[in-house]
Amino acid sequence: MREIDVHHLGRERVICCWQVGDVIIDPGPESTLSTLMDEIEDRAPRGLLLTHVHLDHAGGTGALVRAFADVKVYVHELGAPHLIDPSKLLRSASRLYGEENMDRLWGGIVPVPEENVQLLSGGETVEGFRVAHAPGHASHHVAYLHEDSGWAFTGDVAGVRIDRELPIVPPTPPPDIDVEAWFESIDRVAAWDPAALALTHFGAYDDVEQHLDSIREALRLQAEWARDLDEQAFLARRREWTAGAAAVYEQAAPSEQMWLGLERYWRKKAERESEAA
Repeated sequence: MREIDVHHLGRERVICCWQVGDVIIDPGPESTLSTLMDEIEDRAPRGLLLTHVHLDHAGGTGALVRAFADVKVYVHELGAPHLIDPSKLLRSASRLYGEENMDRLWGGIVPVPEENVQLLSGGETVEGFRVAHAPGHASHHVAYLHEDSGWAFTGDVAGVRIDRELPIVPPTPPPDIDVEAWFESIDRVAAWDPAALALTHFGAYDDVEQHLDSIREALRLQAEWARDLDEQAFLARRREWTAGAAAVYEQAAPSEQMWLGLERYWRKKAERESEAA
């Protein structure tokens, strides 16, 4: 079990790639691929397990497959098309980050050949990991339970926690935020009774019950802020919350994006309720 800090933009504890034997979980963006390759000493992994296809988690996948042509890439069936043809994903990311920032943040995004892609829907066991569909942060999100160790690799479902004494916060960027589904996904991870939670942002935590209770409460609270406050008040509240490591939290989960995702969630929910009335 190995935590690999890929040092996104040169900063520690922003993006963590996990290595379990010869399996890689969430390789990170292409912009940090040289760091990852140095850490794995250019040895081919047997498989790449993706929690979801957002660029901070999976942007380097195509470049890794180009380097290791036989590697299998496991991804939820809803995310797979965006690996094979990333054009729509890149357009969406460009709107969030600005076209001029894409290469600096994420590097060059290489399509993954369809023959390398292994589709998941949840309920499978692959490469010694149980798979659960875990939407809420993204519709195509999955979590993995390593059967031998009992560690759960949770992507963004268990939130962002930069260190043990720092807050646990939910990353809520557009366009897929679904608060109710997210609560259910947290419960799904809890039902595994994992020995530890392995987060992409950042590290492993063995206070599992307390951590999951905290992310439930944090998600509820942040969603209420977005419903009840205007944008500037929301941003001020959230930045106060993460002041203990503001630069790292803002890099892992920018406050403006957290507002945009939840504003869209509430707006779409109101539209659905109005149509149903």
